[in-house]
Amino acid sequence: QVQLVESGGGLVQAGGSLRLSCAASGRTLGGYAMGWFRQAPGKEREGVAVISWRGGSTYYSDSVKGRFTSSSDNAKNTVYLQLNSLKPEDTAVYYCARDHVWLRAELTHFPHEYDYWGQGTQVTVSS
Repeated sequence: QVQLVESGGGLVQAGGSLRLSCAASGRTLGGYAMGWFRQAPGKEREGVAVISWRGGSTYYSDSVKGRFTSSSDNAKNTVYLQLNSLKPEDTAVYYCARDHVWLRAELTHFPHEYDYWGQGTQVTVSS
C-alpha cells in the first residue's frame, strides 16, 4: 500500500506562486512515475504534469507548460509541483498519484493509468 499526502495549496492572487508537495509513505515510489492532476468544479480530472521516478523525464500539459515545474526528492519519497504565474483558470483541487506500471517506457497523463491517489489540495487563484 502507498499513502500519498498533498500539501501546499492555498489562496493566491493571479501572477503569484505556490509549491505543492506530495509525500509518500508505505511502499517507496522507486520505479514509478508520479503524476499531478487537477479537477475544477464541473470539469473532468486533467493531467497537468508527470515526472519519471528518477526525474529525468517530464510531461506538462499545454495549459501549464512554461509555468509549472515538477521535481522529486527520492530520498524523501516526495514529489513537488512549483506553480508560477498562476491564473484564475488554474483554480482547482490538485492531486498527486502514482502510475500503476513499474518502469513504464513512456510517461502517461491519463488518470486511469494511476492507482494510488492523494486526498487533494485546493488551489484558488483570485483575479
